Amino acid sequence: MSSNKLVAKIIENWPVKVLSVALALILFVFNRLNTLTTRPLSVPLDIETSSALAPASAYPHNVRVNLRGEDEGVKAISEHDIEAYVDLSRYEDGGLYSAPVQVRKKGSALGIEPLEIAVYPPKITVQLDQRIIKTLPLTAAIRGRAADGFDLVSYTLSPQEVVIAGPRGSLESVIELETDSIELDGRNGDFTAVVNIVNPSQLFVLRGNGTAEFSCVIRPSVSVRSIEDILIVLTGLAPEFEADTGGRTGSIRIEGRQSQLDDFQPPPDFFTVDCSGISAPGTYTLPVVIDLSRDFSLSRREPETLSLTVILKENTF
Repeated sequence: MSSNKLVAKIIENWPVKVLSVALALILFVFNRLNTLTTRPLSVPLDIETSSALAPASAYPHNVRVNLRGEDEGVKAISEHDIEAYVDLSRYEDGGLYSAPVQVRKKGSALGIEPLEIAVYPPKITVQLDQRIIKTLPLTAAIRGRAADGFDLVSYTLSPQEVVIAGPRGSLESVIELETDSIELDGRNGDFTAVVNIVNPSQLFVLRGNGTAEFSCVIRPSVSVRSIEDILIVLTGLAPEFEADTGGRTGSIRIEGRQSQLDDFQPPPDFFTVDCSGISAPGTYTLPVVIDLSRDFSLSRREPETLSLTVILKENTF
């Protein structure tokens, strides 16, 4: 067959042939589209800035990502395989900036074809401000009270300070950080707990793992009672002597359980002065001895010493 006849054969009824090819292509594309799967994901959004700036206005911390591709490939992709970010790193001065949300593929998302990725919202507007870094004291947010009859004596936090970074306009006025609430209700003994550190703003970044160790000491409640005008008893004074104490009495301040303090009465020999070493008349300053039960703690006593004048009794030969 000559070339002229071949060409004539090809172009014979060419509109019908072109239409058939176009229809076949449409059917192929339509069939391919019908076999693709769409899968929505929510992924974290990262705002990338220069080291001198930080986001200073609210922005969505997650964006919606729609994946479209073959069923098996799309189902293998997790939210960790897609990174969403807004690149503002070229800006060096504070201000209001807009930029598109971009995505990076990694992990299971690499090498999957076809794969269409659509992001919503497609663009983000963010206010940037100077980034500052502060070291702030950490305090424990203690709630409630220990069990009846017990008190929180002391507590410690580790760390005691936290490094925090953020925009100057928001962070400058923050003077301390707190832990999550620590409940004491019903506690009657020492305990240790790991608690979260509360970040007061989504615009701030806490250095470290965001937790602190709380340890406390809980002891039985201690009440205080003062007792005055307690008689001071002289013991061991030789019978030929008599002593003048000037009418001095004693007083104490003791700590203990309230019920025991209420029932306590000083015995007759509670305050004593040992005079057994006196062998001649004169003036002596001797220690005052107190006989206190182990149920109590002594916080104050008076006197600690007693001055007395010793003389011979009359009619003593």
